Amino acid sequence: MEHITLLLAIVVVTALVFDFTNGFHDTANAMATTISTGAMKPKAAVAMSAVLNLVGAFLSVEVAKTISKGLVDETGIQPEVILAALVGAILWNLLTWLVGLPSSSSHALMGGLIGATVASIGFSGVNGGVVLTKVLIPAVAAPLVAGVASMVAARSTYRIGANIDEKTSGKGYKAGQIASAGLVSLAHGTNDAQKTMGIITLALVAGGALAPGSNPPVWVIVSAGVAIALGTYLGGWRIIRTMGKGLTDLQPQQGFAAQTGAATVILASSHLGFSLSTTHVCSGAVMGAGLGRKGGVVRWSTATRMFVAWGLTLPAAGLVAALAEFVARQGDWGIAVVAAFLVGSSTAIWFVSRRQVVNHANVNDVEDEARASDAEPAGVVTTAIAAVTPPPAGAVATAAADTDDDALKTTIPAPAAEPAPTATV
Repeated sequence: MEHITLLLAIVVVTALVFDFTNGFHDTANAMATTISTGAMKPKAAVAMSAVLNLVGAFLSVEVAKTISKGLVDETGIQPEVILAALVGAILWNLLTWLVGLPSSSSHALMGGLIGATVASIGFSGVNGGVVLTKVLIPAVAAPLVAGVASMVAARSTYRIGANIDEKTSGKGYKAGQIASAGLVSLAHGTNDAQKTMGIITLALVAGGALAPGSNPPVWVIVSAGVAIALGTYLGGWRIIRTMGKGLTDLQPQQGFAAQTGAATVILASSHLGFSLSTTHVCSGAVMGAGLGRKGGVVRWSTATRMFVAWGLTLPAAGLVAALAEFVARQGDWGIAVVAAFLVGSSTAIWFVSRRQVVNHANVNDVEDEARASDAEPAGVVTTAIAAVTPPPAGAVATAAADTDDDALKTTIPAPAAEPAPTATV
């Protein structure tokens, strides 16, 4: 093993913590639809996903090379920069997990790395061409491609199975979901686990423990794979609830289409070395599949909050990382302050999350209030009409019977009878 200093050891441990948060933050990408449609029990689903994430970590290192060799100038940064980048990424992961939003762990990491690098050596340390072609363009294109592919696939499955008994087809597609969910988990390991491999390799190069241009050592590959697998097994239940029930209501046919489309896009990007967001891909696939069924809907209020989080990920993680880098460069006391801030903030977020626990037992429970919040607010005209429209007679009678106010119980006398007409002679 390479010579590891205390600072490098801190950076490596922090990177593995990020990998762990990446695992439970992105479990929803593979298993949200499988759990929401009942194809698998929640605990069994995350266990299968964890194993396949671990296997996927050993299949390729192309994305790790993009992170360690292409995104920033590896010869011009110090280990403190890597530590600051990880602080920004971890805190963004935890905050979005707390509110149940499926944001991108990948973009949080890259935003942190870019922000810390700019704060350290300026914009010259960032390879703009790589950021554009292998980060920003895939970030926009991948969810669109996955969404369209999943929508077409969902509509095709309904047409193909139009004459098949619904119960029979449902069982078949649930089995297909399990296979496609496994494929997404495998793809996730080939893409997201490598990002931590790349960041650890970059730290080792920056600290002089590896020569520039080196590939990730075996111990880095193993540790990154184990960390993301453990995080996946714990399950990011808050985000699983949002993706499985919050964005749209999925049937087994749609779940199968969403996961197959997402897995195809992720595997293709991993082969090409594109460090795209599996969260963006899977979220786009879920929305596309939701629109692929006749009468299917997407809850756009939830989707809008998710889009806002996507747009904030890079700058927010970058800003926190830049501030952390400024403090860390002050010396040993600065590094200690940054580490203490990370531990304290993470602990505070965890305590806040205990106020409303979401786990495998209630992950599919969606409260009526949550669904009601997705409804559009009434307009001015609708509100005015409702205010002047008299209520039905039955409602008034019920209200009168239920109240204790005697003023509302006044008896209205019957009208006096008209006198009989007098006969004229």
